[in-house]
Amino acid sequence: MNNRILVINCGSSSLKFALMEPKHGRNLINGIAERLGTAEAQLVWRREGDKNIQPIPQAKYKEAMQAIIDVMSAQELLAEPLAAVGHRVVHGGEAFTASTIIQADVLAAIEACNHLAPLHNPANVIGIRTAMALFPNVPQVAVFDTAFHQTLPPHAYLYPVPYDLYLEQGVRRYGFHGTSHRYVTEQAAERLQRPYHSSRFLSAHLGNGCSAAAVANGQSV
Repeated sequence: MNNRILVINCGSSSLKFALMEPKHGRNLINGIAERLGTAEAQLVWRREGDKNIQPIPQAKYKEAMQAIIDVMSAQELLAEPLAAVGHRVVHGGEAFTASTIIQADVLAAIEACNHLAPLHNPANVIGIRTAMALFPNVPQVAVFDTAFHQTLPPHAYLYPVPYDLYLEQGVRRYGFHGTSHRYVTEQAAERLQRPYHSSRFLSAHLGNGCSAAAVANGQSV
């Protein structure tokens, strides 16, 4: 039985991907289709340390995804059906507290959060729709950056502004980079040989976007 999972992260002008074999902790191939929609669009991918660059001029998400599939097929990595396609989704609002199998109602709920992350969620949705069209019989799973932080108590997620802004417009702290904060704190607990669900950590995600989180007993607080 195939346990390979294709991981997709669609940005505003790029599509990152990796083919994972979680059972063995293996990253079989990974890369990025970048500068999408331009004459300079290209697919950069790596396998076993080797870097390859393939021009895909004017390619958009669907063409980029097809180019990725073609590369994986040529590398004989799709001999068996995928177990799942996982999608990083930046914003799940208050609707999602965990990773979720994508069906029509889930996709609609993700789109309803587009206004909360206008630079990211619409691209995430395009990636999901593209993957669903190319892999119609493969389960699609959404992994939300905000889900880990849904354990925040009201005094932590409410801003000192009129409460109606929260009730009517959803103005609150949602938290970001939740997958990173959860992974980092789990790894810290493992390396320090401390029980994760009875420990406290401060974690920092530093990159193009930065965030910090306090995690107590396995929950973002």
